[in-house]
Parts: sequence; structure tokens; C-alpha cells
Amino acid sequence: MSPKYTHAIVARISNALLETGDFDVQLAKQQHEQYCTLLREIGLDVIELPPDDALPEGVFVESSAVVCNGVALIGRSENPKRRREAESMAIILKKELDIPVIEIDDPHAQLDGGDVLFTGREFFIGISSFTNEEGARAVAMAYPEYPVTPIRVNGCKRLKYYVTMAGPDVLCVSTSATCQEIVKRMEREASFTYQKLTLPEESAANMLYINGTIVHRSPAEIPEAYKTLKEKIDIPTRNINISEFSQFSSGLTSACLLLRRWKSIRSI
Repeated sequence: MSPKYTHAIVARISNALLETGDFDVQLAKQQHEQYCTLLREIGLDVIELPPDDALPEGVFVESSAVVCNGVALIGRSENPKRRREAESMAIILKKELDIPVIEIDDPHAQLDGGDVLFTGREFFIGISSFTNEEGARAVAMAYPEYPVTPIRVNGCKRLKYYVTMAGPDVLCVSTSATCQEIVKRMEREASFTYQKLTLPEESAANMLYINGTIVHRSPAEIPEAYKTLKEKIDIPTRNINISEFSQFSSGLTSACLLLRRWKSIRSI
């Protein structure tokens, strides 16, 4: 079953994100602060990394690594900036947090953490614009104790934009045609059986399930899905508006790396 998370690594927003176009950095920073506060309120020790103007999208730390059972697999990208983000995260995980790291040796591999869905029982790996079959094999080699299933993701999004966990053995999905195609593939290939929570808005499918609490987008962002959540969910929920700082990401999952305390974690 899913581990109890104790820590979250986040990275503060860089002013360099302004260079990406029509983007309100101050609003994004305010939303990100609220995001960090919420994570603390549900019991996580939040480790905030300083902003890096050389890596403007570094706030989306999920891309840089996969952490499971106390071991981190470092992501690998063709994008030089994203590769530098992963290298920086590897140093933090290994040298500052004493977490063993695995680097991918295959020069052809691509792996983005946003394409890696761990259900607590098995891994689904999105084969997308950001992750390939070689990247999926790297996950299988790093975590041989779990089944690993590649799932084709069409378009420009990562797997966890379309599917996340909404509780033990519960997949959160949407009614969109793209999402439903992905879910059908997952159900055919899965080693275990899962329930589904199906929401109207596509972006609502990206949520965080942390130690018995669901964190989802605000009613202003997902009005129809919010109604469904209020009707069908009987476990604690929290919501937050991430409309600005999530523009270049999968959503709620993309801005943190969740960790389980395996050793004493030093403060940075």
C-alpha cells in the first residue's frame, strides 16, 4: 500500500519565468506559498529550495526524479535545462538528504517524473513526448519489486495530467476522450484491480493523495468536478487555486516531490 509521506521537496518560483510569456509571476508566487502552507497543514515537512534564474521551470520538481522505497531514480531529458534540474536534484537528494540515487546510464532514455504513476502496488509509465520505452525500463530496473507497465500517452501532456491516485486503489480520471483511452489501456494491462473516480473537467484528474487527505484544485477552476467530489468523497479533502503557477505543468503533483522518512533528514 502507499507509504506514509513525511516530507515534500518544493522549489520557489524564479522571476525568470516571466520570460516564458503572458505570466503573472507575483500571483504565481502567492499561489505557490499557499500550496506550501497547505502541505504543511496536512502534516508534511516542506523543504523549500531557492529559486534558480538559470532554470526558470525548476519549480516543477516532479519532472526531475522518482522516489520510492527510500531510493531516488533521477529523471533524464533531451532538454539541457531540464537535465540540469535533474542533476541539481540528484545532488540535493544524495548529499543533503542522504537518499540513495540511481542515475540512468542509457543515453537514449528519457524519463520525466510526471509520467510515473505509482499506485502503491505497481508503476504505470506514460510513454509520451517526455518519456520513452528506455525510460520505462529504467524504472523497472530501479524498482524490480513492483510490476512496471508502459502506457502510451498521446498529445503534449504527461500521464499524471490525466490519471492520479484518489485513495488506496482508486484512480482519479476524467471523462475526456484522451483520458478514457489511457484508462482503458491501464485496465487491460494492470496487475491489480482499481476503482475509479471520474470527474468532468480534464484538469481535475490531477490531484494529490497524501496520507488520507485529497488535495484538489479550487471550485473556481473545476466547478463541475468540485460538485462531484463533494458528493462522492467521504475522506478529508483540501482545495487550492493553482491557476497561474500550474500553467506549464501537469498540475498539483508537478510542484512537489513526496518523500518518506527513511533516515534522519538534515535541514538544508
